[in-house]
Amino acid sequence: MSRAVVLGGGGPVGIAWEVGLAAGLEQEGVRLSDADLFVGTSAGSVVGAMLALGRPTAELLATQHVITETEAPAGTTDGAFDLGPLIQQFIKLYTSDAPPQQLRAEIGEFALNATVAMTEEEWIATFNRTETVAFGEWPQKPYMCTAVDAVTGEFVTWSKDSGVPLVQAVASSCCVPGIFPPVTINGRRYIDGGMKSATNAELAAGHDRVIVVNVTGGMEKRATAFPALMERAKKRMDDELGAITSKGGQVEMILPDDESIEAMGTNLMDFKRRGEIADSGLRQGKLEAARLREFWS
Repeated sequence: MSRAVVLGGGGPVGIAWEVGLAAGLEQEGVRLSDADLFVGTSAGSVVGAMLALGRPTAELLATQHVITETEAPAGTTDGAFDLGPLIQQFIKLYTSDAPPQQLRAEIGEFALNATVAMTEEEWIATFNRTETVAFGEWPQKPYMCTAVDAVTGEFVTWSKDSGVPLVQAVASSCCVPGIFPPVTINGRRYIDGGMKSATNAELAAGHDRVIVVNVTGGMEKRATAFPALMERAKKRMDDELGAITSKGGQVEMILPDDESIEAMGTNLMDFKRRGEIADSGLRQGKLEAARLREFWS
């Protein structure tokens, strides 16, 4: 039996919650690190890399409390980034009838023209810290992360066989348009893989058991003012899960519960409360383990 774990995007809040979730699951006997494939998008690319590298979840959980105490990145206000301009891009991405790749290229243009607080070099350097992707070595276990070409809108995946440094691959997957600078790889510029999908779960098709961690799926409960966005997001998720089940795979999805949603707040780019959010993920992970233990064993 082959197993895959898909870790979706969700900014620093998503990283903290996914780390806590993985720790809680593991404490109750469900080790995501035992997966045969790790798929990460944006925040999930960071957590996926750490799990694939075999970093202890208890250590990762403790790290979230430590970095809560550090200075927030340049460009934040009271520890959070302004998501207003990006939200407008997302609404267009999820509601327009234009071809998806064209829409992604338009977001890429927005990202390339945006004034951001960090240089590309400064942004990439943040991933050299030990709490992110360790020492820059690709995991030996199969792991991939996602990105989007900022000019063409083409969706790409990076893996050990891509010939791309891990730090740059993860930095490109996490490059939130309008907040961080697009990352240069082989002469091209790349932005967040979440501009195609928050999860890109179809990449796990072909595996027998798949756990999909969808950070933003729970947040969509709050998007009642945008019913078209909610409908499109649901269809996209259904299509991704269908790609897995059509090849014989079974899927279990984890969404933030109401308590986790409350802990996360409304801004997933808020750096201030990562310890608290990780603890909420820990709590939920312990609860989720009861329904996932047999599935994952």
